[in-house]
Amino acid sequence: MAVTMADIQHLRKMTGAGMMDCKNALNESNGDFDGAMEIIRKKGQAVAAKREDRDASEGCVLAKTEGDFAAIVALQCETDFVAKNEEFVALTQQILDAAIAHKPENLEQLLALELPNGSVSRLITDKIGATGEKMQLGFYEHITAPYVTSYIHMGNKLATIVGFNKSEVDAQVAKDVAMQVAAMNPIALTPEGIPANVKEKELEIARDKAREAGKPENLLDRIAEGALQKFYKESTLLQQEYVKDAKKTIEQFLKENDKELQVTAFKRVTLNV
Repeated sequence: MAVTMADIQHLRKMTGAGMMDCKNALNESNGDFDGAMEIIRKKGQAVAAKREDRDASEGCVLAKTEGDFAAIVALQCETDFVAKNEEFVALTQQILDAAIAHKPENLEQLLALELPNGSVSRLITDKIGATGEKMQLGFYEHITAPYVTSYIHMGNKLATIVGFNKSEVDAQVAKDVAMQVAAMNPIALTPEGIPANVKEKELEIARDKAREAGKPENLLDRIAEGALQKFYKESTLLQQEYVKDAKKTIEQFLKENDKELQVTAFKRVTLNV
């Protein structure tokens, strides 16, 4: 049967594939839409296999909250051109919406979620066929707390989510903390949350620097401990200097607004190198 422009446009809307790919798939399937979609899907699988060793360092990072749940997803691709494409951003948003709706525990569960137009994994494969680029769902983070907030940095390459211990929090205060996490990249909430091996590595680095500077051996541990305390101030959220007012820490900023307010968790995802 003859393939019409309306058929091609309809298949393109369904799959996001290029006009010629849609035309060729419809011709090959004799106008059968299901068959054409399967042809495009197989193309996506073939492209994915061929480009497996490519670097998917670009992409789109989005975050969202609903009730007491917040999530971040990062859909990665090869080029910034594709990352900024409206359909690619829309697919990232669709995956994020699915995460918010179903609250999967991990990335594998998110990929397996069945949506009206296929599983998340299948949608990504279809998009690979449409663009010819390697794509992967690189990150999925989530938190649950009485109050949650999210922040997406301009350009969709960085997003954060933060949870608080109270159900009522000043929205601007919450946003400021989320922006702090984005700007200063803390690795833990408090020193207690930093892994022991990271602390030991920092102590080792500080001892080596002090030794190279000619400091006496009996002072190395004391010097290293001082360096570790400085590391805590730079790397733990509550001890960090507030980016909008370096005279106070984030912990002090929180107490000034609400003496009982505490951050319970945060997540940060970035594709920036």
